[in-house]
Amino acid sequence: MGFRLGPKAESAGIRLVSFPEVGSTNAVAMERLQAGDRGPLWVVSSRQTSGKGRRGNSWATPEGNLAASLLLSVPTEPVTTATLGFVAGLALTDALSVLFGQATAGVPAETDAGAHSFRLKWPNDVLYGGAKVAGILLESRVGEGGAAVVIGIGVNVATAPDGLSYPVAALADIDASVTADRLFEALAEAWTERYEMWASNPGFARMRETWLRRASGIGSEIAVSRGDDVVRGVFETVDEDGQLVLRTDDGRQERIAAGEVHFGSAATVRS
Repeated sequence: MGFRLGPKAESAGIRLVSFPEVGSTNAVAMERLQAGDRGPLWVVSSRQTSGKGRRGNSWATPEGNLAASLLLSVPTEPVTTATLGFVAGLALTDALSVLFGQATAGVPAETDAGAHSFRLKWPNDVLYGGAKVAGILLESRVGEGGAAVVIGIGVNVATAPDGLSYPVAALADIDASVTADRLFEALAEAWTERYEMWASNPGFARMRETWLRRASGIGSEIAVSRGDDVVRGVFETVDEDGQLVLRTDDGRQERIAAGEVHFGSAATVRS
């Protein structure tokens, strides 16, 4: 069938360019930005050879998976623009809930629980049964006309990578009928709705309660790595600015703006 936009995305003026194979959809979107394109534009492929994830990690996208990047102009402050990662996470879980039958009449379930649900891992990952199925990366540029951002979304649709230090899964392990093109169309529609809500009141506060209902690990002991520094404690919540709120072993409440969250044994081992 090929990649295509649904009616909501098309009516919002979003454009689409797709490739059978690409080095990096984020890189293509950045090239379009440098050439004067301010979006909104989706750059999509089912195979990516030089993708990257957060914190400089590589992101493998073999044939049949989804690599999608959205180029967007956002006339807001950088700290507000950064909350678009949460918007993307909600849109992706909206789309997954629809495709996997966790929604009724097109309205995504807000209280999904248990192993058969997609959960959000702070700040920008999507998990299924505790295993990572998707990651989101934001890259931004600030100029006279405001911020331009590229939101990269990588989803393990057909296959998941081997040899990683954390559990991963592919959507095909859940339902082999879900394809990259079906997922993208649902994602683009869900993004359009979520972005319209965000644009009416930019920031994390409006979507916070919904995001928290889908969050993984709240109330659990976690570790957060920030470069060479690791802080451990109980994951209490995410505040209205999108910062993770951690209750440390000595009773302090610490707010974390960026870092890598670790669950399970990695969170409880003490040096």
